[in-house]
Amino acid sequence: MRKIDIFDTTLRDGEQSAGINLNTAEKIEIAKQLERLGVTIIEAGFPASSPGDFEAVHQIAKTVKNSIVTGLARAVKSDIDAVWDAVRVAEQPHVHTFIATSPIHMVYKLKKSPDQVVEQAVEAVKYAKQKFSLVEFSCEDGFRSDREFLVRIISEAIKAGATTINVPDTVGYASPEEYGALFRFLKENCIGADRVKFSAHCHDDLGMAVANSIAAVQNGADQVECTINGIGERAGNAALEEIGVALHIRKDIYQMETGLNLKEIKRSSQLVSRLTGVVIQPNKAVVGKNAFAHESGIHQDGVLKNPETYEIISPALVGEGEVPLVLGKHSGRAAFRDRAVKMGYELSEEKINKAFQEFKKLADRKKEVTEEDLVTLLTEQQVLVEDVPLFELKSVQVQYGTENIPTATVSVITPEGDLKMLASTGSGSVEAIFNTLEQLVNGTVNILDYRVTSVGKGRDALGEAVINLSYNGYQVTGRDAAQDVLEASAKAYLNAVNRQLIQQSIRARQPIIN
Repeated sequence: MRKIDIFDTTLRDGEQSAGINLNTAEKIEIAKQLERLGVTIIEAGFPASSPGDFEAVHQIAKTVKNSIVTGLARAVKSDIDAVWDAVRVAEQPHVHTFIATSPIHMVYKLKKSPDQVVEQAVEAVKYAKQKFSLVEFSCEDGFRSDREFLVRIISEAIKAGATTINVPDTVGYASPEEYGALFRFLKENCIGADRVKFSAHCHDDLGMAVANSIAAVQNGADQVECTINGIGERAGNAALEEIGVALHIRKDIYQMETGLNLKEIKRSSQLVSRLTGVVIQPNKAVVGKNAFAHESGIHQDGVLKNPETYEIISPALVGEGEVPLVLGKHSGRAAFRDRAVKMGYELSEEKINKAFQEFKKLADRKKEVTEEDLVTLLTEQQVLVEDVPLFELKSVQVQYGTENIPTATVSVITPEGDLKMLASTGSGSVEAIFNTLEQLVNGTVNILDYRVTSVGKGRDALGEAVINLSYNGYQVTGRDAAQDVLEASAKAYLNAVNRQLIQQSIRARQPIIN
């Protein structure tokens, strides 16, 4: 079996998706789950882009031990320095530096000649090699680059000390046959190709990111760059879970293995979906809620007789429905703590106690506390940031009638510790709540997107509200869950505001890196 390294860029390329804005605590939580999943390399962010990204990459580099941690850098010395300062504490410091190589990018974006691009790339790789033993060089928009120019710049990058060469299909333009052929050509023609690892990085604009990635490894690539749930800019990146499961299920033809712990796939998918607010489409391969659903009578009959009639992937393989629920309103703190640990959560005693209190409240109201409920409760405590004073919702009340103007009354503890009671009206109950809460904040708030979904099944299921808003010029996403969707909506609004307060605190504590 040939080993294929999995390079996860959920926290960098994935977070560049429109509407996603993770804080440091959330990024650390995802990184720890990626480590449990068994990814080879975690691209934790772009340290030079902002103080928040620098801090997140630095904290992840200190936390993660079993996966390599890297940061992105333009082919610029200051960017490479920022990555070094962020990841030098890691077990194996790694840098990922890039420059565009396609004619359209060199002419219109870089405004540089091919000779100048080669010179800048070589200088950057040589400089990075002075600090890092692991240096990945990427040819941005590599697929649309001239083949002979790619051979030239890659050969020079290898000579300068690059250990990995990434040739991305940045705009998702390739077909599997073309992309595979490109890797075969580069492996055969680049000087020193036998001394480095080649990597594939595909976007899904034409829906072929996974197919292209597999075509690349079939033609010599030893690494695939991908994201959980396929999130990423525009149409997204190649989906990690699809690549990992495809290589496993069809190992008879691929003869490759990734080292992924496939049983962690479902949990990884749910965590990323919850923290980013990006809903997984029901028919999404491997992790969608319909991935193992059978409605047709013929299909149901076949599955009952033998699951393999219609299921080529066993639900247990990806961790679907493996943990039986044994917690209820009579369960004690010790059993709750034990379940949290088994689910992979690392919580302080204080956070365990807070989560347990919320669990008991929920257990009193619900007939059945589901695994999804526990994930919601525990994740909220895991990513809670406690060093910044924040808003806290104490109560919300809405007066509504088809013949009356909806009125919301809200009680909130401010970051200064004061209890404020406010009221306002709106054309609907949710708008009334948002109008009331807007009185608390200094600045302009614009609602960009808002939705409510159920967590689990049944009429007593938790309702999760996700709100994307612009606050003082920054776009931020908030989320929360409660059995009452109006309460969840109010909490989600404050969660978004609180996340912005946290980011303001980070920006105030750290200067922007040039």
